[in-house]
Amino acid sequence: MSVLIVIPARYASTRYPGKPLVPLTGATGEKRSLVERSWRAACSVQGVDRVVVATDDDRIKQAAEAFGAEVVMTSPECANGTERCAEAHAALGGGYEVVVNLQGDAPLTPHWFVEDLVAGLKAAPGMGLATPVLRCNGETLNSLLADRKDGRVGGTTAVFAADHSALYFSKEVVPYCGHVYGDGENTPVFHHVGVYAYRPDALAAYPDWDTGPLEQLEGLEQLRFLENGRKVLCVEVEARGREFWELNNPEDVPRLEAMMKKMRHE
Repeated sequence: MSVLIVIPARYASTRYPGKPLVPLTGATGEKRSLVERSWRAACSVQGVDRVVVATDDDRIKQAAEAFGAEVVMTSPECANGTERCAEAHAALGGGYEVVVNLQGDAPLTPHWFVEDLVAGLKAAPGMGLATPVLRCNGETLNSLLADRKDGRVGGTTAVFAADHSALYFSKEVVPYCGHVYGDGENTPVFHHVGVYAYRPDALAAYPDWDTGPLEQLEGLEQLRFLENGRKVLCVEVEARGREFWELNNPEDVPRLEAMMKKMRHE
C-alpha cells in the first residue's frame, strides 16, 4: 500500500505561537527547529513513499525548504491537522492508500510507532482511521497529573474497548485511578500519541462534517470521527526503552531537550 506522511505545521498556534520554528538543542549541542526534527523523524519511517510539510505560513515554508523538505501550501482556514492533511492529499492529486498525519509537535516519535500504526490499519479493513496509544508508566502518568494540577494542558489520554476501538480521548487523565504508581510501574492509563493513519475516503469526508461539542470542548480533532459514528482503531505501541513527549507548552522545551540528551538524540 502506498503511504504518504504529512506533517501539518501551523504558525498561529493559540497556546504556543511559532511553535514549529522553536529551536531544540540535541545531545550534540546542535539546534534544529521542531518542524525539522519532526521531518527527520518522518524520514526514518520504513515503507513510506513520500513525506511533505503542509503549512499556510511562508516562514515555515522557507525554513522547511532550507533543510530539504517538500512543502505543500494549504489554506489558513484549516481548523486542525486532519483538515490540513486532507487538503494536502487533494493538492498532491490523491492516490495514496494510507495518509499519515505526523503532527509537528512530536519530534521524538519513534519510527516503529508509525510503522506499527500503518500495519494496524492495513490489518483492519473496516477502520478508516488508526492512532497509536502507549501504556503509561508511573513516571509518565505522574507528569500528566502534574500538568493538570498546575493548570497546563499537556498530553492526551485514550480509553478503548476490547476490540481496541476508541471509546474516548481526553486532555484530562482518564480513566481515574486512585493508586499512586512508582516511576517504573505499568499503569492502566494510555497516553495517546498524536499520529494518525487514514484511509483516503475517511480523510476526504472529515472536513465536511460539523465540529461537534466534544471536539470543541476538548480541542481534539479525532473526536470528530467518534461524534460522527466512525470507529477509530487504537494501536498499542511499545516504547522499547525510548522516552516520548510532545511539545505542547514552552515548559516542554527543556523536558524534550533533556530527553534528547539522555537518548543521545542528535
